[in-house]
Amino acid sequence: MALASTLLLCLVTAVFDGDTLQADCDGTGPLAVRLHAVDAPEAGQPHGRSARRLLAQLALHREVELHCVDQDRYGRQVCAVKVPPQDMPDAAPSLDAGEALLDAGLAWWYRQYARRQTAAERRRYAAAEAGARRARRGLWQDALAEPPWQWRHEHLPHGHAHAPAAERP
Repeated sequence: MALASTLLLCLVTAVFDGDTLQADCDGTGPLAVRLHAVDAPEAGQPHGRSARRLLAQLALHREVELHCVDQDRYGRQVCAVKVPPQDMPDAAPSLDAGEALLDAGLAWWYRQYARRQTAAERRRYAAAEAGARRARRGLWQDALAEPPWQWRHEHLPHGHAHAPAAERP
């Protein structure tokens, strides 16, 4: 089911890694979601668990706003995910989860997909990643931090990402 260019209010029911979650939107069943324009470390990489933990803190069991822009090759919806601010869990979703991961130094801005972002989103994402690099937060503590796309190419068969979230145990 393609939901390109769709805005949804959903409940996050699972977080699989730092950039993949599952949501229930209007009781239609699980929807696998890949965060748009960020790539978090894989589970086997340094900071992979921290990225998953932060996304879970931000989104798990909360109502989130999904702005879906595409569907990936694994059938996941690719969406910008807005979550309630951490200090106001019952507030309306207004915090960009991808930007929060970048700011914490737990993801790379996936510039390959920046063209699907607004100019304001590109500025915010660039500033969040640059700020984390300067402050040496998260993965930027390691001068040789390996981007997930390179890690997947070297460590996974054919360089492919993991199975779609909906197919994981």
